[in-house]
Amino acid sequence: MRRRHLMGAAIAGSGAALLARPALSQGAAARTLRFVPQTDLTILDPVFTTAYVTRYRGLAIYDQLFGLDSDLRPQPQMVETYENTDDGLTWRFRLREGLLFHDGEPVRGRDCVASIRRWASRDSLGQVMLARVAEMTAPDDRTFIIRLNRRFGPMLDALAKLGPPALLIMPERIASADGTTQIRETVGSGPFRFVAGERVVGSRVVYERNPAYRPREGTPSWAAGPKIVGFDRVEWVVMPDPSTAASALRNGEVDWWENPANDILPTFARTRDVVLKRASPLGVFGTGIFNTLHPPFDKPAVRRAVLRAISQADFMTAVAGADPSLWRADMGVFTPGSPLANRAGIEVITAPRDIERSRRELREAGYNGETVVMLAPSDQAPLAALAEVGHDLFRRLGMNVDYRVSDWGTVVQRRASKEPVERGGWSFFHTTWNGADGINPGVATFLRANGDGAWFGWPSIPRLDAARTAWFDAPDLDAQKRIAEDIQRAVLEEVPYLPSGQYFSSTAYRRTISEPLSEITAFWGTRRV
Repeated sequence: MRRRHLMGAAIAGSGAALLARPALSQGAAARTLRFVPQTDLTILDPVFTTAYVTRYRGLAIYDQLFGLDSDLRPQPQMVETYENTDDGLTWRFRLREGLLFHDGEPVRGRDCVASIRRWASRDSLGQVMLARVAEMTAPDDRTFIIRLNRRFGPMLDALAKLGPPALLIMPERIASADGTTQIRETVGSGPFRFVAGERVVGSRVVYERNPAYRPREGTPSWAAGPKIVGFDRVEWVVMPDPSTAASALRNGEVDWWENPANDILPTFARTRDVVLKRASPLGVFGTGIFNTLHPPFDKPAVRRAVLRAISQADFMTAVAGADPSLWRADMGVFTPGSPLANRAGIEVITAPRDIERSRRELREAGYNGETVVMLAPSDQAPLAALAEVGHDLFRRLGMNVDYRVSDWGTVVQRRASKEPVERGGWSFFHTTWNGADGINPGVATFLRANGDGAWFGWPSIPRLDAARTAWFDAPDLDAQKRIAEDIQRAVLEEVPYLPSGQYFSSTAYRRTISEPLSEITAFWGTRRV
């Protein structure tokens, strides 16, 4: 879902759109951050979608109970203190004093309970937690209690969930909505407020500083610590055309471009006023998502035949260029470099490819010429590149491909359909994930394999889901690693998705703003210099 990892969502579509935005005084312009996001913002509800562009918007408007620091450890954010009983079954949390929503109402314990419930109904980690919850209560305005019927080790990791959908706190009256229904009202308690009246779909999204926001004490560390705001106003400028975005950045019409394509980066090397920075030390990894509900990818043997045909090097070269230092083509399930990354069954990825053998295996697996609707976004270069390679491979395998190109927002909406292709459904699409979203089974949304409760594609693989559930009860890291190997073998044998490799991307910003603290703190992590 070409989300990625840096700040977040959208504003004007071209250089002309920049000229058309409301005029700002010189002082106001100096206090305004102009940002080119990866794509337009089409869904506002941060629970309803896993699109990164919606997640980044959410992190600006809402706040979290806990925040992940730079070592990926959860730290109290909205929570002031917490305690867990010796048996591990009762967690008691007390909120910081003076937390206010944008409508002036205080943040209460019952708001947290409602927000947790709605998030957990949609999130893979939350679903496991919710299955172990006996009750959640709010005995007073600043307290909420979670009582479990079975220990849940990653409780704080769940409450600090950053990978989409992130756990964000909203008023009870809004969070009480069913998780399958999009919310339309945006009220958070975070450092910025959404200016709905200035939103122009496909062009602009505007945020203003929340004067009532109270940063917590301490030192900023990734998503944890105080969120110190350096701008009064943030404008997202949507620029699907890379050349337009590059020109706008060079000319000072925008301050920051979230993730320019790697083939454009050399042009900035000759521009003194533009700085390039690697976006994330954990990189980005790709996944090709099968719709397992309908032919032909309802057959595991068909999916296995496709896996044996792919070349991660082809996918990564298309996305990141020919320099192999910018990518890896031997990725299994978990983010390379993370504790659970392993080599179990990896030979199916690294073995030599034989397209004629794969064509034969595909026929033997039961592929009968069914139409394969492949969704491809035109407005996100990395996803478009992955889709082109996938399209070419499927055609060479002899598949009947209906290649549907649209903007990413349309892909995000269509992938939610469970209908067969003849009724507007889909068969396959590519997406990418921040490396932090593949470090363990708890945050790896794409590993859920419980049918209707799974992520898009809705695989039902009891073996995989049982191994994933077992990981939550593992007593130590060694046990977690053994289970991670079982998970990887299950994925590479049952193939709910195609692992496409890992690559490293960059972000580009002008020297007129300070270096961003991280890829997820653009709103509060930089200032004018």
